[in-house]
Amino acid sequence: MSILKKLAGETLSYGFSTILGRSLNFLLVFIHTAAFMPAALGVNVKLYGYVAIANIIYTYGMETAYFRYAKEAPERYYNLILTAIILTSGLFTLGLFVFADPLMAQLGYEGKGQFMRWLALILAIDAVTAIPFARLRLERKIQLFVKAKIVSILLNVGLNLFFLALLKPMQEGHWGPIFLQNLYFPSIGAGYIFLANLLSNASLFYWLRSSFTDFKWTWDSAEMKKLWVYSFPIMFMSLAAMFNLMFDRLLLEEFLPEGFYPGRSSEDALGIYGNCYKLSVFMSLAIQAFKYAAEPFFLGSKSAENSPSNLALVSHWFVIVCLILWVGVSSNLFWIQGLFLRQSIYWEGIGVVPVLLLANLFLGVYYTQSVWFKKTNKTYMGTVITVTGLAVTLIGNVIFIPIYGYMACAYSFLTSAIVMTLLCYVGGQKYDPAPYRWMAAIVYIGLGVIAIQSGSILASLQIPLFISQNIGFICILVYILLKEFSWKNGKPSLTLK
Repeated sequence: MSILKKLAGETLSYGFSTILGRSLNFLLVFIHTAAFMPAALGVNVKLYGYVAIANIIYTYGMETAYFRYAKEAPERYYNLILTAIILTSGLFTLGLFVFADPLMAQLGYEGKGQFMRWLALILAIDAVTAIPFARLRLERKIQLFVKAKIVSILLNVGLNLFFLALLKPMQEGHWGPIFLQNLYFPSIGAGYIFLANLLSNASLFYWLRSSFTDFKWTWDSAEMKKLWVYSFPIMFMSLAAMFNLMFDRLLLEEFLPEGFYPGRSSEDALGIYGNCYKLSVFMSLAIQAFKYAAEPFFLGSKSAENSPSNLALVSHWFVIVCLILWVGVSSNLFWIQGLFLRQSIYWEGIGVVPVLLLANLFLGVYYTQSVWFKKTNKTYMGTVITVTGLAVTLIGNVIFIPIYGYMACAYSFLTSAIVMTLLCYVGGQKYDPAPYRWMAAIVYIGLGVIAIQSGSILASLQIPLFISQNIGFICILVYILLKEFSWKNGKPSLTLK
């Protein structure tokens, strides 16, 4: 019980910043879809897909390496790893600055090289601040971590509102002070999203200033070789995982036949799918918050608390929490879509959301199980698993996008996540066995499918839509209460067996 309380407490603390931050950040979907049509947002969907991949290259697995080795000599490994990250980030960013214009022309955005330069600076800041943030997590300085993240996101949302909800309407409607109208340049358009991101990221240096003032340039070739041997498989694993997450958006526009969706271009389809995809953020919140708390815990020094049985217990409750999110969000898409996707054109792709939520659930289970190859220094196994998952995604998208459109993207991702979870489970049981409650997980997921499908069946009944769509969700909650809790004197207590 203590392990659940400890991890739950830290997950909720990180989750507060993650959920509040992402919720505020999610307002950006509202702002962006109100300001631009899908085709105009296609450049952002595509470039942020590449940014997510580049982020991994910029940090090349050093965050996990820091958690793995910092317990031996915290300051030494902090200085050594941060030195390496600063040097490589500078080189990568310089390269992107030099080749920004031809790269954007190659991507089909001639004359938009400034967007690439802004993104290069965003990538550099993300990489350089990653290790100070990792140290805050390791030292359990959650309050500072939360404050820095939330203020940065608040600033990002505020700048988006300023550029797109104030200056853009002023310039287009020719109202308000002239000097404000002149601050908005239509040629930049959706590029203001990148500019707001850059300015808000720069604010992180203020909150992390103490982490940089006590930083000392350090280099040790022998130690760096050891770190690279450990971290490079993690980088390739993370790259494969990110390609798995992003490749559907990169392939959709390429393989979708012209006119597949009547009256919609390929750019429209990409914008619709990319913004509907963002509704799966609800599952990503739980996964990210859990990773923030669990990674330093389970990769720390060996103790009774981070035993395989406790990992299995934590994983069981992770599945339950994710199940509640999956069914709860899927059952309420009928009003969520109108709240966050402000133009009805985006609602056409809403069917991908339950599939993507379930895919993220499996991906979260994979992350909880992946502790074994990080603890046993078999990080290459993670690379093998994620590359296999990537192959499944690629094959599924290439074959089925021309037949099923963006639904093929969603189901390919789901299939990939299931394959990765199964492979990770098999490998874990061989090298670092844990008594996972896999049968209970299968039952819960099956009940979730039934609960979501019941909404379609009951929609024809003459009862309020909110009730018909949530009957299955309520049944799931009741089942969890009866199954996972024992009731004594009218008070619930967890059943831990």
